[in-house]
Amino acid sequence: MLKEPNKQPALTDETGSAPDADTDAASIEQNEHDSTVHDYKEYREYTHDITTKVAYLLGIKKHLFEKENTSFDIEVFNKLNKDKNARIIRNLCAIRTSIFINFNKINHAFKVEHRGIRTVREYIPDEYVMQLASDGIDFVKKSSRFLSNHIVEINHLINDRINNCKSFFPMWLNWDYIRDLFIMKNGLSDSGVMAALAVYRSSYSYLPFHAYMNWDAQDEGLILSSDYRFCTWLYKLNNDEFKARNMVSNVGSYVTNNIYDFISSSSKTVLVVDCENSDPFNLSAAFKNLEKRYTDKISSIILFDDVHASSAWNMLESCTGGVPVEHLNVERLMDNKSLVDQTLYARVFREFYENKTDSFVLVSSDSDYWPLVSNLPQAKFLVMIEHSKCSPSLKQALEEQHIFYCYLDDFYGGNGEDIKIKAVLAEMRTYIDGAMRLNVNDMLDTALKNTRAPFSEDERKRFYQKFIKNMRLVIGEEGDVRIEFGR
Repeated sequence: MLKEPNKQPALTDETGSAPDADTDAASIEQNEHDSTVHDYKEYREYTHDITTKVAYLLGIKKHLFEKENTSFDIEVFNKLNKDKNARIIRNLCAIRTSIFINFNKINHAFKVEHRGIRTVREYIPDEYVMQLASDGIDFVKKSSRFLSNHIVEINHLINDRINNCKSFFPMWLNWDYIRDLFIMKNGLSDSGVMAALAVYRSSYSYLPFHAYMNWDAQDEGLILSSDYRFCTWLYKLNNDEFKARNMVSNVGSYVTNNIYDFISSSSKTVLVVDCENSDPFNLSAAFKNLEKRYTDKISSIILFDDVHASSAWNMLESCTGGVPVEHLNVERLMDNKSLVDQTLYARVFREFYENKTDSFVLVSSDSDYWPLVSNLPQAKFLVMIEHSKCSPSLKQALEEQHIFYCYLDDFYGGNGEDIKIKAVLAEMRTYIDGAMRLNVNDMLDTALKNTRAPFSEDERKRFYQKFIKNMRLVIGEEGDVRIEFGR
């Protein structure tokens, strides 16, 4: 495994200079390469989607996204680069960093050489200024007499526009924490800019690629080397704890190769799910993370559902890539007694003896299924469990019988976001349908009848267009909803 260097490499100016100091450009280039190499682990791989977006918006140079084995994703870079809101923030941040890196040199050009901000192209790359101009942004104001004035104007523009980039990041990530990285503290005053410059210079060695961010940097290592490391650092910076590890990591090749080998060596594979003891979002994520050429070999998915299980199981078929799903709702004889275990037992034996299924992927963390596995030695089993639901005794039993198991909640959770949103929206629609059914034409007819208001047909149409078609929901602080008519 590659050993990571202690500090982030530099984002230098075109001359290879650090702030008012000489720097070995060749050494920086090598450090840039070393710091962006993937840190792969055998059982887990960390994602780089969030760090790529942050690096893009901070203005980190494009060639670092294009290097072989880089930890940044050039496809994400190219996608963001097509978005005007993202480009504006990126170029403003890149110019701000360039000015901080070369602050004394640009100041000298202003005071001694009587040059303006538009003429110091050796310190502020022209591409940033030209791209901003093409997007209709000009940070140069006639009233700006000092270099700090230009930073204040850049900060104004960033403050006004950074929220336009919120949609690039997932809902589970605290946007305020991301946003604060781009907002210079007291950055709308000259004194605030100079204070930030002093902090930047003292923190220079620890900032990712020396890009300016609102952080009194310490030696935290390579915070942009993976989404997990970045999110852990970001939440810690805000006195919070990052807990959504499966949203920034995925199982490694050891796990996926074992699953692929299991499916490939089987003549017929059925995936059986105990819905009471499994998570539909984790299973959806796992399915989407596996290669379709292997999941297509699964004959069917059988869901053994209970009244108390998540309603999101109804959405699973939309995430299986065409693998047929049989959804069995197992009724209870008594409220406190589930029959899911017995029904699943019976169906697995039937699949084995009648339908010639030789291999089963069992999705459940319940140790009650061990007798099923142990009493059907002719069949092959692969078990998918979850960390918080599985007992050590079950894992030990599986290991002793050389039955491979993996954790559903180790798969990249971001691929389960679609079903989560679909399931919640479906439940809300059901709630709305049960709570209120409204037909606006009937409503208007009733209002006209009760008031006996003398509306002509033309007046009715105009009234409809103005007041009814522009109706909107207003949500109160306690969550209560009322309808307001247009005006």
